Amino acid sequence: MSLSSFTIKNLICPVCQSELLQTENLFKCLNSKCSKDYPVIKNIPILINESNSIFSIKDYINLRDRVGYNRKEIFKKTISSLIPSISNNIAASNNYKKFLELITSNTHDVKILVIGGGYLGNGMELLTKNQTIELIEGDVTHGPRTNLIFDGHDIPFRNNSFDGVIIQAVIEHVIDPYRCVAEIYRVLKNDALVYSETPFMQQVHMGKFDFTRFTLLGHRRLFRNFEEINSGIVCGPGMALAWSYRYFLLSFFKSSILRKLVIVFTAFTAFYFKYFDKFLVKKKGSFDAASGYFFLGKKSKETLSDKDLIKQYKGFF
Repeated sequence: MSLSSFTIKNLICPVCQSELLQTENLFKCLNSKCSKDYPVIKNIPILINESNSIFSIKDYINLRDRVGYNRKEIFKKTISSLIPSISNNIAASNNYKKFLELITSNTHDVKILVIGGGYLGNGMELLTKNQTIELIEGDVTHGPRTNLIFDGHDIPFRNNSFDGVIIQAVIEHVIDPYRCVAEIYRVLKNDALVYSETPFMQQVHMGKFDFTRFTLLGHRRLFRNFEEINSGIVCGPGMALAWSYRYFLLSFFKSSILRKLVIVFTAFTAFYFKYFDKFLVKKKGSFDAASGYFFLGKKSKETLSDKDLIKQYKGFF
């Protein structure tokens, strides 16, 4: 198993938060009233609380032989790399620089939990190059970077375990964002950091696993138990326009072949919209029209009141 000693030491049962006993093929809850077993598949523990998740452990057992890359996936990635993207994250790289600066200022043994970390997020390359940081990358799917599988509604780690949590482009895909943020708060040490990105003006992606959108203030309220370090636009109105253009055309077609052609067509005819965002991000009106927002904050004992929340509105109205 490829888990670090820190990870194994701090894992708990996602159902009852009791100690786990590790064996070669599973983790077993030591609470006699629970006694749940969690299998290890392809060296990855499946730590799902099935009573509080849309996923089941059987889902992963049945996919045992399909875990990992295949030629079809590699081919699709190669083709995609040749098509211009209509998306543009204009803030993540600088945000992670700030995150790294803050999180390494007081310690040289930093533990960061990445929720939805099966694939490396935009701008995160900087963190992977820092030798003082250990990234514990969990997801609900097997990806090239997945260390363990868990649902963010029940994070299988002890209280006060982490120096930081990253949840980038994930909150829209969870059933109960408030429950997930409460769990993030629980596993963070005092004064530890959280970094979040979430969409606002974006159409449905990942199909049936897409549930929620937040305005800038809505996103801030979600993290009301955190002290704000910085927040703002991560993807601008230009990207929002490109997405709307693509999905407008996609709505005319049912055929998978025609829909793929639309995706290619819009990539080559709308990719330049995103370049307006470097200019528009400085405009007040962009806060009402952005494609997505970010929040960088510190765990706090204070709770932001709703009266103070609305004073932080940055738009026109």
